[in-house]
Amino acid sequence: MQALSPEQYSRLRQLADAWAHRHLKSAKRDPRFNPRLGADALCFQPLDDQLLGALITPVSLSLVMLPQAPAALIPDDGATRHVALPSGSYAFVAERLEAGIWFWRCRVLDDLSDLESLQHASRLAQRLVERIMTPDAG
Repeated sequence: MQALSPEQYSRLRQLADAWAHRHLKSAKRDPRFNPRLGADALCFQPLDDQLLGALITPVSLSLVMLPQAPAALIPDDGATRHVALPSGSYAFVAERLEAGIWFWRCRVLDDLSDLESLQHASRLAQRLVERIMTPDAG
């Protein structure tokens, strides 16, 4: 796996912070809210012109693609695209968080209430990305 640059890590931190700024207040009202978790962008790796990884939040785990070029053309909020990855094809939806910060999201789990810690969530995210990037044996 290729190491990310400091600028790429900074963009991932901005993504997680922007998610928290936009959604954390409403997430706290969700019955699935897990107070032991925060928003974090994990396990990202370059894939063509995107960075692919996982976004953990107190209410969900998503597979996420972030354009490598910060000035990439921004699709309409809610636009969809299907992406072929080693394990299969996945549907992603464009989500804009704030000016200049947007990403493609494929929700995987909508309930993380039973996770005991951020470390458990991080391991789950790592397994997710490993499975997504491993060719389907069937």
